[in-house]
Amino acid sequence: MNGKLVKDLKEAIRLSGLEDGMTISFHHHLRNGDMVAVMVMEAICEMGIRNLNVNISSIFDTHEPFIGYIEDGVITGIETNYMGGVVGRAISEGLLDKPVIFRTHGGRPSDIISGKSPIDVAFIAAPTSDCMGNCTGKIGKSACGSLGYAFADAMYAGKSVVITDNLAEYPLVDYSIAENYIDYVVVVDKIGEPSGIVSGTTKITKDPVGLVIADYAARAIDASGLLVDGFSFQTGAGGASLAAAKYLKDIMLRKGVQGSYGLGGITSYMVDMMQSGCFKALYDVQCFDLDAIASLRTNPNHMEVTAAHYASPTAKSSAVDSLDVVILGATEIDTNFNVNVHTDSNGYIMGGSGGHSDTAAGAKMSMIVAPLSRARLPIVVDQVMCKSTPGHTVDVLVTQRGIAVNPLRGDLRDRFLDAGLPVFDIHELRDMAEKLNGKPKMLTRGDREVAKVIYRDGTLLDTIYNVPVR
Repeated sequence: MNGKLVKDLKEAIRLSGLEDGMTISFHHHLRNGDMVAVMVMEAICEMGIRNLNVNISSIFDTHEPFIGYIEDGVITGIETNYMGGVVGRAISEGLLDKPVIFRTHGGRPSDIISGKSPIDVAFIAAPTSDCMGNCTGKIGKSACGSLGYAFADAMYAGKSVVITDNLAEYPLVDYSIAENYIDYVVVVDKIGEPSGIVSGTTKITKDPVGLVIADYAARAIDASGLLVDGFSFQTGAGGASLAAAKYLKDIMLRKGVQGSYGLGGITSYMVDMMQSGCFKALYDVQCFDLDAIASLRTNPNHMEVTAAHYASPTAKSSAVDSLDVVILGATEIDTNFNVNVHTDSNGYIMGGSGGHSDTAAGAKMSMIVAPLSRARLPIVVDQVMCKSTPGHTVDVLVTQRGIAVNPLRGDLRDRFLDAGLPVFDIHELRDMAEKLNGKPKMLTRGDREVAKVIYRDGTLLDTIYNVPVR
């Protein structure tokens, strides 16, 4: 049974009807181990197709060859939710003629489903597929776990192509994306490098500063009044965030609190919390490590969810709408609680919202954990270089020197003070940082727009300008 199998990528591209000026898409579940996006772009380039818009849920350093395809006119537009520093630096210096469109993890599927961001051909990297296109990320030599960000692409693109390095017998049992959305299947030798699929940030910090921050964060959650049976929670994969989750686990076990669900990009630490009885279930839109992949494969309470289910603002409901607490990071936070996760201190693109602003908007308490300074630069500033998440959705900043609470959340401030936590006005934390590091110099930005930051509701949140090349 050959089903939808075609002989190679070029044949699939030809059959898809891809032409100059169209939009193609990729997902990022293979993370820094992804080989599919570059493989497809190489084939497209050899076929002479040009002027393409690339909608990819995240760009990592492994996608560095995109720079050459931009220079050659193969890629002339980019839409994404996150961009690593290698490609980000080139974009920040003005490589692309059109501004990059940054969305959120919830905003992207919302715009694809509504037709605001149409896709002509979607290329779905699938660790396992059968000949009809039923596919999953749970098994295979390139297993990545959840395929949550790929569902909207597969379901709403004009044509959808599955690319796999593990062809299974039809019908594939326990598939993620169903065959009725797939047009063609291509088998290649290798879709990803397993060592790069696992995130490089999923280790609890051993840094004393990070551990102090984590302790304050866990104590603040305990004091918030939200840590009761049915509690729901999301944390990132950064070292301090994971340490806070560990401390929170200890509190939940000591108090006998059982939460309803953990959410987001799932790590081994969240798996451990579920297995220890802290949560009844996990909603998984992307796996960050091998333990999470194994848990998703074997535990029925560990559930794969689509990006729309995770965070779409236009869905009838999404998981972030019921979230109690989320722990997030920041490059900068200003005295109005606006947060920057798109650029570094020099204005270069090195990140993106991902689910940052989605979860901040949905959670009953959104918490930023960050040291007071990094590389002798204050984290708290008068005005962020780029507004990634608006301040009215950010409730708490936790640093090693103390906690600042958004004035809109006087209820939390009172609870934290009653619990004996060190609470400061955010201006006081700014002053502490400046006393230690000095006041940061205002950076000179160019006058050319290199990226537009789109909020989850589709409105323009901020514009990123080029960094002048000296």
